[in-house]
Parts: sequence; C-alpha cells; structure tokens
Amino acid sequence: MSTLFDHYDLRGLALRNRIVMAPMTRSRAVSTVPDALTATYYAQRAGAGLVVTEGAQVSEQARGYLFTPGLHSKAQVEGWKEVTAAVHAGGGTLFAQLWHVGRVAHCSVQPGERAPVSSVAKVAAGVQAFGYREDGTPGQMPASTPRALAAGELAGITADFVAAARNAIDAGFDGIEIHGANGYLFEQFINGGLNVRDDRYGGAEVANRLRFVLETVDAVAAAIGGHRVGVRLSPFNRVFDMPAFDGEADTALALARELATRDLAYVHLSNREAILAGGGEGFLKAFREAYAGGTLILAGNYTHESAASDLAAGLADLVAFGRPFISNPDLVERLRNGWPLAEADNASFYGGSAEGYTDYPAYRMEAEPA
Repeated sequence: MSTLFDHYDLRGLALRNRIVMAPMTRSRAVSTVPDALTATYYAQRAGAGLVVTEGAQVSEQARGYLFTPGLHSKAQVEGWKEVTAAVHAGGGTLFAQLWHVGRVAHCSVQPGERAPVSSVAKVAAGVQAFGYREDGTPGQMPASTPRALAAGELAGITADFVAAARNAIDAGFDGIEIHGANGYLFEQFINGGLNVRDDRYGGAEVANRLRFVLETVDAVAAAIGGHRVGVRLSPFNRVFDMPAFDGEADTALALARELATRDLAYVHLSNREAILAGGGEGFLKAFREAYAGGTLILAGNYTHESAASDLAAGLADLVAFGRPFISNPDLVERLRNGWPLAEADNASFYGGSAEGYTDYPAYRMEAEPA
C-alpha cells in the first residue's frame, strides 16, 4: 500500500515523496519576471516530491492578471533560472505550469488594451479580473467581453505553448504542466455548454472540442518530450462561469483515453471535491481506468487523512496540496511528524512582497520543561 512518504518514479524523475505542491497564483512578479523572492519562496517548499509553479503566461495575450510571471521573454527565462537552481539545490523537482487565461481577463492587461480571446464571444458572467482601473491603479473589475478566436489563430497559440515549454527547459525546469483546467482557455473549448462553435474546434462533437488541447499537447510533447509534459484538468468545474452540459463525464473520459495514448508525465485533476459532487467516486475510478498506466495526481482541499485514504484506495499516484503550502513551507515534515499546521493569511495571498509569502517559518519544537 502506497503512503504519502514513499518515493515515486515520475518518468525517470525520482520524487522523494508523493506530495505535490499545487500551482497557486501569488501575483508577486511586478514586472512579469520572477526574482530572488520568487526563488526563495519555491526553495522553501522544495521538500515536496514535486513542485508545480504558479501559472506562467505563454504570451502577452495569455495574461489575465497583474503581476503574474511569464515564460515568453529572455528576461523571464533568466529570472526562472534563479528559481530552478534554488529548488534543485534543495533536492526538489520543479515543473512550470503554462497558462493562457482566455476570457478570464480585463482588456487593460491585454496588448493594446484589446479584448481578450476565447472559444466564443461570451463574457464570463460575474467573474472579476485583476487589471488597471481607469485611473491607472490596480484593482478588481469585471472580466471584459472576449472575441471568438478564428480557427486559423489557434496554431499560433499552440506555437506560443511550444515556445514557452522550450523556454522552461532552457530555464532548468524538469518539465511543464499545460493548464487545461479551472475555466481558462483550453477548458473554454472543452466545455460543451460554452463552446457552441460550428467549426472543427467546437459544437456537439466531443472530438472537435478536444482538438485544440490535444493539438497543443502533441506539439509540446514533440518539442520537449512527452515524459516532460503534464496536463491539468478540472471535470465538473463551475469556476469562472463554466456551465454544466450534457455528456460532461463522457467528454472527460474521452480526453482521459486520448491522453493515455500519449505517454505523458502525468494528468493532474485539480478539483476533487467538484468531481465527487458531479460524478462521484465512480467517476474518479472510471477516469483512473481510462487513463490506465499513466501517473494521476489529485488535488482538492486535502487533509493528511483524506490524501492517505485516496492513495491507499488507488485513486491517485500523487496528491497535491495547495493552500497548506502557503503558510507551511515545511508541510511535508509537518505531515510526516504530526506537527500542527499554521493558518494562512488570506489577505496576503495575492500581491505584496515578502509578507505572507516568504516569512512563514518552519515548525520549531519547543523544548520540554525541565
């Protein structure tokens, strides 16, 4: 029976435990370039078997939030080199998450303040984006109405992912994770309730809605090797105005079967609780069967107990923790030793400097009284 603290062979990468630090946006890259503070943050958390970075936009168009890092310029690559070197010095393994937000953006962060792009020209209702107000100050505001991408534009976005993946390898990352989850661009194509296009990239045909993400996975794998490519997905996701749709489970399982043929590093399901609510444990087992032979990561408000239970049940090979890593840089050791977990300050999740980012201490045992 596997435990959280067993070693794991991830396509030739020796992970020292089965705990993954999930990707989390922190909005600390003021100039979109990671810096020494970023390197410190990730190095502090290198005890995870695998660390997946926050989303790094693959182009200026891919950007949706202020102060998020990119992987499309020389300066960004140089900044990430500091991060990878620091994590590797701590014995860690590091994947970069590659990101295009699609319609989850405000035009103020887009090139030329143009409309963001999506599968269709439908605004993400009720969704707030982090951009510039009319007075030039940063703030939250409703996402802008997107324009629908022409089919001929999609190859260019795939090329952006390929270039960013190559940049990630040049920067010293062990691999990359394609962000196909949480209501961002690829899910805007996958979701049958949103994507009502009438071309080969949309509509009722499942294969059409999966075409864009699979073309991108294939192109990135051809460029850097499939063993270096992970994919994050979120079946039954409702974040960022993602609607329910007929055939939702079948769509996810079809994608799982396609990805199983590609010999990738892993598939990462980001929303365990939404999956259990929408499809139940039976869906998780079906997904596991459809992705047979591949490494499966599950994430979603795990505790030590629930993570251990899912590993023991064979529902996942690795389990990802998000918010607990924010305030517990030594989370693996705290879980291993049963030490208490520190609470995170929600107010410092996004933006700012070292406070609430790199100033959370490792656990210190108090000396026993004489």
